[in-house]
Amino acid sequence: MTEAGIAPKEPIQWGILAAGVLAVTYNAILAFINHNIMPLSPAYVVMSEMLILAYSFAFILRKGIFEEDLAPLGYLLATILLTVYVMVINRSGYIDHLRNILIVFAFVVMGRWTNERTLKLVFKICCIAVLSVLICEIVSVTAYVALFHPAEYFENTRGVPRATYSDLGLFRGALGFPDRFSFGIIDHRSSSIFLEQVSLANFCGVMVIYLVSFSNRLRLGDRLIFIATVVLILLTNDTRTMLIFSIVCLGGYVIYPWLPKILDFLMMPGIIAIGFIIHAFKPNAHDDDFVGRISGTIRSINAMDIPATLGLELEKGLGYVDSGYVFITYSATIFGLILFWLFVSFFPAGQTPNQKRLCHSLSLFMFLNLMIGSTAIFSMKTAGLAWLLVGFLKVNEGKQRAGSPISVPVAAAAR
Repeated sequence: MTEAGIAPKEPIQWGILAAGVLAVTYNAILAFINHNIMPLSPAYVVMSEMLILAYSFAFILRKGIFEEDLAPLGYLLATILLTVYVMVINRSGYIDHLRNILIVFAFVVMGRWTNERTLKLVFKICCIAVLSVLICEIVSVTAYVALFHPAEYFENTRGVPRATYSDLGLFRGALGFPDRFSFGIIDHRSSSIFLEQVSLANFCGVMVIYLVSFSNRLRLGDRLIFIATVVLILLTNDTRTMLIFSIVCLGGYVIYPWLPKILDFLMMPGIIAIGFIIHAFKPNAHDDDFVGRISGTIRSINAMDIPATLGLELEKGLGYVDSGYVFITYSATIFGLILFWLFVSFFPAGQTPNQKRLCHSLSLFMFLNLMIGSTAIFSMKTAGLAWLLVGFLKVNEGKQRAGSPISVPVAAAAR
């Protein structure tokens, strides 16, 4: 406290702020450069992510490894071992799953060093950026395409050819199709600064998690900005999964604090069990809808054999872009999937009402997404924010806020 009895304002942690905002916006920045300055190759996308991760790891190493970091560190080391095993056994340099867990580790550990002012700024700046570009996309898709040229960007940096049936210049996945679920607000699936529809949908999910677990620490004006962004995404992105997730979390704000943490552990097997029930009634569902995606995932699970679960058939897994459980198992073995299940279930704290809201909504978000999609939940564009929040709430509420030490260095603990 100051002499006047007023607590000093927390300093803005500019490095964390830059890392958090760039993790969300780098794709849009690269797309602008790609069309207006020079054509880019996939290497520039990889380099951008590597620079953000490099800064995050440098920040963590400068702070040191503490007892609170041992669980994410152990998860990362176990993933490295599994990755080496899969690469050696398949004679392949595939490291996609390791890259995913590097993002989890970097942001969850950086999150515990983040102060509240910086965390709020990261989320607010990202939300305003997404909302502003989304409004531009809704009002004038021509102006939106003129800024970012999504189709050209993904062709140059991802090798995804432009759609032959449209000359709008949008990413082909965002064009949708006539029979797809839609509110009819716009004639395509909105993408905003992500330039593709899946990341915007997942950003919506992360904003819902933030609102559920943090809204009582936000000002009314900020809450309205986040709510407006979520609603506008749901109305224009045509995302069935995030619509269901948002409705569940609306009631979950009241219910989650009363639910036991063991529910997070049961969430993944419960969702998979429900998937088997749905598949039993609709075994031949192949449409691109909620039931079709679930049935397709269960068919893919049934098609796996023991060598596949042990990482011996990596090349087969690359085709399961709509079945996250199967994709992780092929690329990181069944043990990689189990590790992710345990980390999501038990690492987030579950003491205070906000922590419980976070851990329950996070588990539902992750495990539901893996049933109807691939590993987009690991994308730095959305995963960075989610795990930054997990790390922050783990040490900034509960016993730590009551005055007990936040961190004990590993070296000191060893003595």
